This record gives sequence, C-alpha cells and structure tokens, in this order.
Amino acid sequence: MKVKVLSRNPDQYLRETTRDIHKVPRNYDPSLHPFEALREYTRALNAVKLERVFAKPFVGNLDGHRDGVSCLGKHPQHLSLLVSGSYDGEVRLWELPQQKCVRSFQAHDGYVRGISFLPDGGQFITTGDDKTIKMWKTESSDIGEEEEPNNTYISKTVLMGVSHHQKYPVFATCGEICQLWEEDRSEPIRTFQWGVDSLHDISFNPIQSNLLASCASDRSIILYDIRDAGPVRKVIMTLRSNRLCWNPMEAFIFTVANEDYNLYTFDIRKLAQPLQVHMDHVSAVTAVDYAPTGKEFVSGGYDKCVRIFEQGKCHSRDIYHTKRMQRLTCILWSMDNKYILCGSDEMNIRLWKAKAAEKLGVLRPRERAALNYNEALKQKFLSHPQIRRIARHRQVPKHIYHGQKELRTIKQKEKRKEANRRAHSKPGTVPFVSEKKKHIVEEQE
Repeated sequence: MKVKVLSRNPDQYLRETTRDIHKVPRNYDPSLHPFEALREYTRALNAVKLERVFAKPFVGNLDGHRDGVSCLGKHPQHLSLLVSGSYDGEVRLWELPQQKCVRSFQAHDGYVRGISFLPDGGQFITTGDDKTIKMWKTESSDIGEEEEPNNTYISKTVLMGVSHHQKYPVFATCGEICQLWEEDRSEPIRTFQWGVDSLHDISFNPIQSNLLASCASDRSIILYDIRDAGPVRKVIMTLRSNRLCWNPMEAFIFTVANEDYNLYTFDIRKLAQPLQVHMDHVSAVTAVDYAPTGKEFVSGGYDKCVRIFEQGKCHSRDIYHTKRMQRLTCILWSMDNKYILCGSDEMNIRLWKAKAAEKLGVLRPRERAALNYNEALKQKFLSHPQIRRIARHRQVPKHIYHGQKELRTIKQKEKRKEANRRAHSKPGTVPFVSEKKKHIVEEQE
C-alpha cells in the first residue's frame, strides 16, 4: 500500500531561538505600508537614544606601576599582551584578558623613553635616560631569577625614542641625532642630522618600511629614507609636534599631535599644508595612534581626556574621561580594532572600548541583525536635527567645557579682528589665509 505524507522543514516556519513561536509571513510591498518612513524614524530615534543609554566605554584599569606611565607597546601578533614603561625605569608585561601583570623588572635608570617590538614579537627593545638600548625576551623561561637583557647597546648621545623596522633587523633611535642600528652591531650604522637640538619621537612607516619620520625641538617634522645618505624633507610648524603616527593603510598619510591643541594629518607628497586640522582638545596633545583599519585614530593630551577622530573629520566623534585620570602620556589602539589603551602620569593604564555602546561577547544572529538594522536607520536619519543632537551630545568635565568656551571666544575675536582689518584696508593687503595654512611656517627639502 502506498501512503503520501506532507513533510515540511521546521526552519521555514519556526524561529531559531524559541521553537514554539511560528514565523509571521510579511508582504514587503510598499503600497501596503504607507507609514513606513514614520515608523523607521521612530525606530531610529529610539535606537540613537538607546545607544547613549548603553554607552559605557570603560572596561578596566591596569594598576601596579609605582610612578607615572611613560610609554606603551603592543604585541604585533598577540592581542592579549601589553608592555608598559614608567618614569622610574620599570617595565611591566600585562595579560589583558585577566588584567594582571605577569612580569616586572627594572630596565633603566630614569625614564623609560620608548618601547618597540620586533616584527615576530619574540623580543622587544626599550630605551631610557641612561643612554642605553636594551633588548628583552617577551617570554621569560626562568622563574625567580633576575631579568637580564639579551643585548645592550650603549649610545653616545641622549635617547628619546625607538622604532623597529617592519621587516629587517634594523631599528632607529632619536635624541640629539637620529641613529640607525643593526641588531648584531654595537655601533650605529648610520647617523642623520639636520641642524636641530633634539628629536623626541620617531616612527617607521608600516607600509613603505624604508621611510621614517621624527618630531624635532625646532617645531619641525623631518622625513628620512634609510636608503639615502641624509634627511629628505622637513616642514616647520608654528608650535612643536609631540607625537607622530603613520596610517597603517595609506603609506603616504601621517598624523601629528601638536602643542597648539590640534592634530594635523599630512600627505608626504604635499607638505605645504595639512590635509585636515583636527580640533576639540583644550590643551596640548601628547599622544596619537591609528586604528588598524586606518579610518580612525585616537588622541590624548594634557586636558585629561581621550578623543576619537575619524580621519577626514575635523571634530571628534567621541570623548572618554574619568574623574581620576590625569594628563595622558601615551595611547594605543588594539590590533583587533575593539579596544583603546591609555597611560597617564597618575600610574594607571586604562582599557576602553573603541565603540562606547558596543556589546562585548558573543552575539546571536537575530541580535546582530537587529543591531545592524538600527545602525542603518541611524545613518539614514542622521541629518535630522533631533537625531543629530542626541547622537552628538556628550557630558564633558567642567574644565573642558569652560576651556572650549574660552577657545571659541578667542577664535571669534581673531576672526572679527581680521574681518575689520580687511574691511578698512586696501583690497589685497589683508589676504585670506585658510585654517590649514595658518600653522605651517616653512617647508624645506
């Protein structure tokens, strides 16, 4: 006897989470949904409000240093490992998932000025005020014994920073002069000079790895090519640049943190003016680092706050601060594009989320789909005044609020004064100078 039976797949009519709830079929014909735009606007408004409700960026802090944190170094291959140096010469290795210190040792007499990992991550280099460069193993095999460096290089001049080449066993240091070292030689193989008193930051380009740049005490930014005999180009600004960081996705783009409360993004092919001036800090900017995507960067300064900028925007998209955090000395963006680490001179290293309202942990498929839908709605209605106001609003400390107000007053006064001079002068005697060109003094080759 032949029997015919209806057979259906339960995935087609039951939800994947609760198997007793039936799916509701929907007809997406626009003519059947005349109020779809109004409903989407309401959903976008609720989504942007909930984003501000759940914006809790602070994850944790790494406490253990007995003096201010001077520099940080991230492992090129392991996300969970962080190295930090302090003002008293101590170096600590941290396990980020457990937020605990796994190793600590006295590396230098005085400040630890710079930390840089080798490309394979097996070793890292530190420099200090004692004119020494030391190479340490990342993993320690002997427990209980005193830490000893693998190699020690003695410099004849003061050292202020270090950066390792992305491919070759070569690293560069800055101080009174720029020096190029090989790992197996005790003397520098090359020296670069351009008539400046001192260099306080240096960085190899992660893509065009033969190119490096440094910030000098004469308010200049100097570009070097290690294949050349001397420096290549120099641009002089109105105030000193404190830190420099290359874009990891575009070889010709770099951003500098400046003393005039701004950050400047340059294209090395055209140094006559910056591509963008990034404003919002109310004090000197001391640290900057790019996200691994190259689309955003993070900065910190003497105004005791962390700001996140999009590369092409002149104003920050977010600001992080705490009551106890003091002046920031160093900052890093993690290699998985999810976290930000900052060190400050009150001996703490803080861990933040790169997106303040992002949920940590595993997301279910429906939850991820809902978040993507809300994000698309926010982008669709972002130009609406109400949604833009809620999305941009941030609570800031009192000193930042009053600092922004004071800077706004100063800029309005200068603009008004320039307009009055132009109105009461002969045509062409008071030319208009754009904001990008105001801060560049000279370009030299």
